[in-house]
Amino acid sequence: MTTAIDAVDVLVWGGGTGGVAAAIQAARGGATTLLLTPGNWLGGMVSAAGVCCPDGNELTPWQTGLWGAFLRELERQESEGLDHNWVSCFGYRPSTAEAILQDWVKAEPKLLWWPRCSLLEVERQGSLITAVRLESGGEQRRVRCQVVIDGSDRGDLLPLAQAPFRLGWEPQEQWGEPSAPSQQRLESEAFFREQPLQSPTWVVMGQLQSDRLAADPSKGIDPAGKPRLPQPFEQACEAFGLERTLTYGRLPGGLVMLNWPLHGNDWHGGLERAFSGTPNQESDLYGEMQAHSLRFAEAMQEASGGWLQLGEAFPTEAGSPAPWLAAMPYWREGRRLIGRQTVIEQDLLPPATGAPVAALPLNEAGELQSIAVGNYANDHHYPGPDWPLAPKSIRWGGRWTGTPFCIPYGALMSEAIDNLLAADKAFSTSHMANGATRLQPLILNVGQAAGAAAALAVRVGVPPTQLPVRELQNALIADPLAPSAVAPLWDTPWHHPQWRERQEAVLANPHGLAADRSATQDPIPASRHEQLWSGTIQVEASGGFSFTTSNGDVWPVITLEPSMHRWLSQLESSRSVELIGNVNPWGPWLRISRLAG
Repeated sequence: MTTAIDAVDVLVWGGGTGGVAAAIQAARGGATTLLLTPGNWLGGMVSAAGVCCPDGNELTPWQTGLWGAFLRELERQESEGLDHNWVSCFGYRPSTAEAILQDWVKAEPKLLWWPRCSLLEVERQGSLITAVRLESGGEQRRVRCQVVIDGSDRGDLLPLAQAPFRLGWEPQEQWGEPSAPSQQRLESEAFFREQPLQSPTWVVMGQLQSDRLAADPSKGIDPAGKPRLPQPFEQACEAFGLERTLTYGRLPGGLVMLNWPLHGNDWHGGLERAFSGTPNQESDLYGEMQAHSLRFAEAMQEASGGWLQLGEAFPTEAGSPAPWLAAMPYWREGRRLIGRQTVIEQDLLPPATGAPVAALPLNEAGELQSIAVGNYANDHHYPGPDWPLAPKSIRWGGRWTGTPFCIPYGALMSEAIDNLLAADKAFSTSHMANGATRLQPLILNVGQAAGAAAALAVRVGVPPTQLPVRELQNALIADPLAPSAVAPLWDTPWHHPQWRERQEAVLANPHGLAADRSATQDPIPASRHEQLWSGTIQVEASGGFSFTTSNGDVWPVITLEPSMHRWLSQLESSRSVELIGNVNPWGPWLRISRLAG
């Protein structure tokens, strides 16, 4: 039975990662909040879509806000820890993520959630949305609201609200983005008409039957080999071999997230059907995507001699078509709001000289406008070879990571509607920038910022467009449950005792961002899965590091901690050492957090 209400402070449409984050934060900020979702599960890509190996914001300086809180709760609840695959530093089951999000929603007395809803109409008076009509529980309802947030993966509310948006490619001539195609190419090459946006994936879950794939010459199985696969998957194992292709997205308990971009189960055909507004066309598209992913799983099952089977990861209440199919597709891109500011590729790239941080978004007065920090390197999914992108990766802590960048508040605000905010992938970016801004950790914190802004705007009685960004930044930094960074400080992890003080210092003086504070240390929190490792560490010619244990095992070494990065950077020769860290056999790597003692 749907609760009868006719007005709320904040209305959030969409069960995306950013949508649930926005709803939780708005309610925590004191606003009566209604969250409307089309499905039974919350969380979008972090749970319902099954993308359970998050990319980006893996370093402890970027583990802040709702992303950091989510990550630490995952580690607490997953008894096997999160070190299970090589595409990410974290892997978890979708049901674990969903349980966390639903618990957070239930804990907020000012937050009401209506699942299985359909949007019918968005009512406007001038530059304000005044009400939303929807269908819920077989009844039509009209709900008045002060602030509306689109928290969907595809920007579903934008056309109903007649909010200006972009969909698809922009030419290089528009913003001068180095990786964008020219107007002439967009007009003349069929590729751009056939591939209007990044390819989505329907995640299918597998289950490994043992920790390692055993070689079986009688079946032609070579774990490192390149098996003969049927079309269109012939080259799926070319880059990494069979076993590593399958353990790419390994999760606790030997579950496997099949979300393979290289000749795997990305879907490229007829994507315009998802934006046609015609249910039958969308249903046909979804059926094709699911069948394609199941064919890929079947091909990998046969190639592995049955080592991979279908895995049950989505319970009936998720609304999935089968226990091994995600409840929804993983949309990498959809409609993108035309905002007061637009994040473009140049806003993500490292400077030619100086600190490895993208240019800060400053207003004319030199004040920082950032409300969230991301660092993903940039990645676009299309059929065929990788799209060439301007480099933004750097070596740090024995591995590659992305240059950090900031999202300005203006990118969340509609240019035309004063009380409309975007909280998921639909915030204002270019097509090229979307490849770095669409990832789960950043979207959790963008959603948090949208929810905090909505609650503050309601409290002071102004539309979000009139909210001073400094008030929002102060609220995010000082949040009692999930303080969220607005400044990209490489040397200051989330657990540092001066974290808030340093964030506030950058707001007072953005030019002080590069100040050297490396002498200031802090105790690093323990992990229940960490172990003591004794042996010898050495610098590799590649610039990485390796650790040889006392029994002769050799592990590549990485770290997510600034203090350990500094320590590694100062190594000049091999030395005996005792380290605290977590081993990931599928990386493979030893992730160190601190020196013993």
